[in-house]
Amino acid sequence: MPFKKFKKSNTKNTFVEPDEIFLDSKNLENFDRQQFEGRIEKPIKRITIKLLGAFFLLAIIIFGARLVNLQIQKGDAYRERSENNTLEKINIFTERGIIYDRNKKELAWNKPARNADSIAVAGGKDEEKIGDPSALYTRAYLSPGFSHVLGYVSYPTKDNSGNYWQTEFIGKDGLEKQYQDIIKGENGSKIREINAKGVVYSENIINIPKQGGDLITSIDSRIQTELFNLIKNLSQNNGFSGGAGILMDVQNGEIIASTSFPEYNSEILSLGKDTKKINGYLNDKKKPFMDKIVSGLYTPGSIVKPFFGLGALAEGVIDQYKRILSTGSISIPNPYFPDQKTIFKDWRANGWTNMAEAISVSSDVYFYEIGGGFENQKGLGIANIEKYAKLFGFGKKTGVDLPDETQGTIPSPEWKALNFKGDAWRIGDTYHTAIGQYGFQVTPIEMVRAVSSIANNGKLLTPHFVMGDTQKENQFSIIDLPKEHFDVIHEGMRMAVTSGTATSLNVPYVEVAVKTGTAQLGVAKNKVNSWVIGFLPYENPKYAFTVMMEAGPTTNSVNASTVMRQLLDWMSVNTPEYFK
Repeated sequence: MPFKKFKKSNTKNTFVEPDEIFLDSKNLENFDRQQFEGRIEKPIKRITIKLLGAFFLLAIIIFGARLVNLQIQKGDAYRERSENNTLEKINIFTERGIIYDRNKKELAWNKPARNADSIAVAGGKDEEKIGDPSALYTRAYLSPGFSHVLGYVSYPTKDNSGNYWQTEFIGKDGLEKQYQDIIKGENGSKIREINAKGVVYSENIINIPKQGGDLITSIDSRIQTELFNLIKNLSQNNGFSGGAGILMDVQNGEIIASTSFPEYNSEILSLGKDTKKINGYLNDKKKPFMDKIVSGLYTPGSIVKPFFGLGALAEGVIDQYKRILSTGSISIPNPYFPDQKTIFKDWRANGWTNMAEAISVSSDVYFYEIGGGFENQKGLGIANIEKYAKLFGFGKKTGVDLPDETQGTIPSPEWKALNFKGDAWRIGDTYHTAIGQYGFQVTPIEMVRAVSSIANNGKLLTPHFVMGDTQKENQFSIIDLPKEHFDVIHEGMRMAVTSGTATSLNVPYVEVAVKTGTAQLGVAKNKVNSWVIGFLPYENPKYAFTVMMEAGPTTNSVNASTVMRQLLDWMSVNTPEYFK
């Protein structure tokens, strides 16, 4: 029977409904017991309240005691410390990545400084030093022979107030500069508390430094060291102003050795303290800062003949069998004095020569005629000479992974109009260009890439210093000329060794193919650049090379081939694996 409900009125109702009593008396069905629905409410036990109160009382007593200790007993000491102490952010200088050669020999590495003050501060007072215990290493380099490839660094630097305006080791030349983002790493930092007397109270690292990435290069440091020493010795003992040499893989463009003399000392430039030595570099007329391999421009002379020989074969100007007679010169009418002749001399009377023979003996008359034409012999003409020069990479940068690369110059009517206004292009200009004279200029790295493309039958590579750089290895172009034309040039360059101008390189342990060149310099022509380019082994070419000796006397009995012969002899004993 339903309970009677009371009517709501203004009178206060104190009656407890029976159903409320029964609802709390037990758990009813369909209630979620996990959520305490329908459960009987129970009071908190007295002991629980007492324990909780005791805990809070104990915490208040402990914090109060600590507060009394800090504010009353040690308040003066801490106040003085807070007034005199400062917080400063300190850089933790990361270690720069190591540069290795192909055999994992260190070329550039980090060594502990003898003390924190051993690193000079560029741009500050002479007596100021870095002086920070977080910068306890300097950069070390393999020497001699590697400065231009490796470069140098500038160290973190303070201003006159003692604040760092440069917080990183920055690559300033060579691979140190080219691969700065990989090698540099990331500095860390810490917060340090010190007092007015410099006493450190506390320090905490907030950013952990990340070491720079290592670089494994394609250089064989053994070969590069020997090549440098040979070039240096020949220069100093035989009147050359300097020289350069490079060895490159003809299949993938990896550079095995690349060196230039004279050079600077990378550690001296990095530290910046030896001002006398640095000023000596700056005032040296032989330009030790210039890497001749990538930045030096030199008249090539006869080393361009194989490339124009290929062009003449490809254009049908001449075939490989036709012989041209060199009696020592050819003559053409003088444009200024028609009754007189202009004579273009050969370096000697070479007699009747076909293409391979002309390359082997370096006949100037042969290349005058196939370059500019003479009597019944058709010539390439300056437009085609320029075409084939560009086809083999002359006149443009190679894309090598070093800074400051310079591109060469190919003489042309446009070039002459720009540099010799009012002077028209003449047949004599074409003759001189065909033998690598006149305004022709190349870099040694252009030459080693070009001769590599002869060795590998038309693959113009991108030279590079880092091992396994697939991006560089895949950057190449194909010179689409018949293989039989390349074979003729190969034959001529091999004959230069067996019976021509480079018999000093006819060694028993490896067959070499070579083209030599001697470029006359200046009006007096009493100085010459001596060149040798080539590849080895002859039957299955693996490596191409270029050696250039700069501005030596015309009377010299030694030349670039002398350097290459000495290097081959040394390699046959110390690195014979390159000849297999």
